[in-house]
Amino acid sequence: MTDADVSMILSTEDHSELMQDIASKTAAGFSLIPDVPSGDVNDGVHLKEIQFFNKVEDYDPALILYTSGTTGKPKGVVHTHSSILAQVKTLSTAWGYTSSDCFLHCLPLHHVHGFFNALFAPLYAGSMVEFMPKFSVRGIWQRWRESYPKDGSKLDDAITVFTGVPTMYTRLIQGYEAMDPDLQAASASAGRQLRLMMCGSSALPLPVMQQWEAITGHRLLERYGMTEFVMAISNPLNGLRKGGTVGKPFPGVQVKILADDDGNVGVGELCVKSPSMFKEYWKRPEVTKDSFIEGGYFKTGDAAKVDEDGYYVILGRTNADIMKVGGYKLSALEIEAILLEHPAVSECCVLGLPDKAYGEAVTAIVVPDVEIKKARDNELKPALTLDELCSMAKQKLAPYKLPTRLFIWESLPRNAMGKVNKKELKTKLAAEGQ
Repeated sequence: MTDADVSMILSTEDHSELMQDIASKTAAGFSLIPDVPSGDVNDGVHLKEIQFFNKVEDYDPALILYTSGTTGKPKGVVHTHSSILAQVKTLSTAWGYTSSDCFLHCLPLHHVHGFFNALFAPLYAGSMVEFMPKFSVRGIWQRWRESYPKDGSKLDDAITVFTGVPTMYTRLIQGYEAMDPDLQAASASAGRQLRLMMCGSSALPLPVMQQWEAITGHRLLERYGMTEFVMAISNPLNGLRKGGTVGKPFPGVQVKILADDDGNVGVGELCVKSPSMFKEYWKRPEVTKDSFIEGGYFKTGDAAKVDEDGYYVILGRTNADIMKVGGYKLSALEIEAILLEHPAVSECCVLGLPDKAYGEAVTAIVVPDVEIKKARDNELKPALTLDELCSMAKQKLAPYKLPTRLFIWESLPRNAMGKVNKKELKTKLAAEGQ
């Protein structure tokens, strides 16, 4: 907040104590937002006309969002009125948002996923947005069942669109599997009646996509974006949605791939040019300048390739997900997708740790399946061994892509959007001599 030069903090009553404390530690003022009664305005109430003293131009700053900081210190990304409008028009058209839609929103509002995809664009389209302040597996399934009762009817405020991150869908699947058969049937039936379900912010494991489709009939719509340009590439609303890809560029968006240092054709850093591109990094002009190449293309820092159908595949962050092992450049995301197919693996993270012989060693951090771990504990055996993991993985991975180190953890350290800060994790493990 200090970096953003915030001048005023607006807060509702329920957060006033916390926000007043924050305001006291900054140069910002504090103002309490009064309660607004729901329903229509009573007759006889006169609303004061808003006075506009300054004309707002299309390219004036309108919003600062901060990057997630998974690969470095968070940067303030300045969006203009023009970039915001361009994005909400694109999203509402591409994904068919209308005034008939009702979104169930349980995403953080400091991120483009929760801000643009699930709030700004729906409001632009006239959709209703219902907030669930805290993600709740039980609450989401219940709200869907309430929307579509067993008698085949549909409530007037029925949820029609849901968008989340991969860890949310993993938790929803786990919640579904814990239900009794009757509740499962009602939940699956309700889920099938939503119009659209989407996923993003981090890579969606193929097993999760397949499980979700088996339960709800929805093939999750994956897309690709960043704080700097919001969304740029998407699988189609109607048409082939390919697992493991993020689809094709939106109309008006231009994309190019810079060849990597090894000259691999079609593989390299993804660069984007879009009408929704940000104006600048707040108070960081040199970083802004260095982030673009000739032609106005923004360097995303993500490695990517294009498949035979023209769909883009994200291989990971060039400084966190791309490992250099014995002369090979490997994608951690590709390896993670295969390891997640092992029945004993509930979650996993792959990264490269320093290795004298090969430069980096393929290292897997695994959160084991709860039931399998319990059974193996009873047998006084580890939940999973490296040999067991590689025995399965070698059927789909080249020998040099197989993990040579394995850690079993109870959970993975994730941020609010479900991302693992691999750069920080690598530094920590390397410092510990792991």
